[in-house]
Amino acid sequence: MALRTIGVEEEFLLVGPEDGRPRAVAAALLDAEADESAERDLPDVESELQRQQIETATNPCTSPEELFTELGQARRNAAERAQQAGAALVALGTSPMSVSTEVFPDPRYRRIADRFGMTAQEQLTCGCHVHVGIDSDEEAIGVLDRIRPWLSVLLALSANSPFWRGDDSRYASYRAQVWPRWPSGGPTGPFGSPEAYRATVEAMTATKTILDDGMIYFEARWSNKYPTVEIRVADVCTNTSDAVLLALLSRGLVDTAARSWRAGDPPPEARVELLKLASWRASRSGLDDELVDPRTWRPAPAGEVVAALLEHTGDALAASGDQHLAKELTSELLERGNGAQIQRADYRQAGRLEDIVSRAISRTIDPNSPHGSVHSG
Repeated sequence: MALRTIGVEEEFLLVGPEDGRPRAVAAALLDAEADESAERDLPDVESELQRQQIETATNPCTSPEELFTELGQARRNAAERAQQAGAALVALGTSPMSVSTEVFPDPRYRRIADRFGMTAQEQLTCGCHVHVGIDSDEEAIGVLDRIRPWLSVLLALSANSPFWRGDDSRYASYRAQVWPRWPSGGPTGPFGSPEAYRATVEAMTATKTILDDGMIYFEARWSNKYPTVEIRVADVCTNTSDAVLLALLSRGLVDTAARSWRAGDPPPEARVELLKLASWRASRSGLDDELVDPRTWRPAPAGEVVAALLEHTGDALAASGDQHLAKELTSELLERGNGAQIQRADYRQAGRLEDIVSRAISRTIDPNSPHGSVHSG
C-alpha cells in the first residue's frame, strides 16, 4: 500500500526583534511575498485573522525527510520576509507579551471580527494543522470517528502556550482554552457516514451562527479543500522536529483507524463529555502531570499515556517505516521538554518575558539553538 501523504500548516507570530511584542506587519509582508514568490518560486505565506500572524504550508510529503526539508524551507522563507517587514518570525502558541490585536484587512475576517467580538479579538493564537491523505469519503469518516480519544495526547506533546499577554496562565496550552470559544470548536461525537457529517456541517451553517463551512473548527475535521483528514488540535511547535513528530503520529493514528474501519471494528465508545475533559487536562498540565488515558478514561502519568499512543500506532508506524524515528523524536521531546516546559524554564533562568520570545525566535529557525532544552544552562 502506498504511503499516505502528510502536509503541515503552521501559524506564526510576527514580533519585534528587540522587544518581542507582536507587530501588525502581515499585510506588508504578504505584499512583498507575492512579488518575490512569483520571481523565485518560494513557498507560499498566507494571512491569518490578525495582522500580527501568518501561516505557512508544506506540500504533501510521504517521507519525514521530505517534511523536514519542506518545513525548514517554509520557515526560512517566512522569516526572511518577516525581517524585511521589520519583524521576526516566532513559533509560539500565544504571545507572552501584551498585545492589542488588529484584524487583517480582509472582508471575511472583518465579518468574523464584527460577529464574534471579544472572542475574535483574543484569537491571536498559533496552531499546527496536519493533513493526512485519505482514500475515500467513507474512510475519512471512519478515521475521524476512531482517532478522537487520542487527540488530547497530541495536544499534550505540542503544548507551547503557557504565557498569555504578560501573565503565566497556569496552563501548558492556553491556546487550547482560547480556541474552543468559537461556537464550532472542540471535540466531536461519531458521525457514522459521510452523509451524516455533511448534514451536520450543513445544519451548523444553516443556523447562521458561523459564516461558512471554513469555520468548522473541530479538533479534527474532513478537509473542505483537500482529500485529507485535518488534525487541528496541536499548538505550533517551536522545534521543527516536534512538528515532524506530530505529523508522523497523526499519520500513524489515521492508518491505525483506517485499518480498524476496514476490519469492521466499531469506533471506541468515547463520549464528547469525556473528550472535553481529556483535552482540558492536556491543556492544563501538558507533560508535567497526569493525562486522561484513552484506554481506561482514568488519570495516568503523561509519560505512560505517550507510550500508550506509540503502542497504539505501533503497527502503522512500523509499516510506514516511521517507528524508529517516531520513538527517537518522542524520547528527544520528553528529555528536552515540550514548548511550555521550555518557555517556563527560560523565564526561570532569565526572568524576563522578552527573553522567552528572543530564544524562541532562534529555535524557530535553528533547531541547534543553545537554548533548546529545559535542562540547558
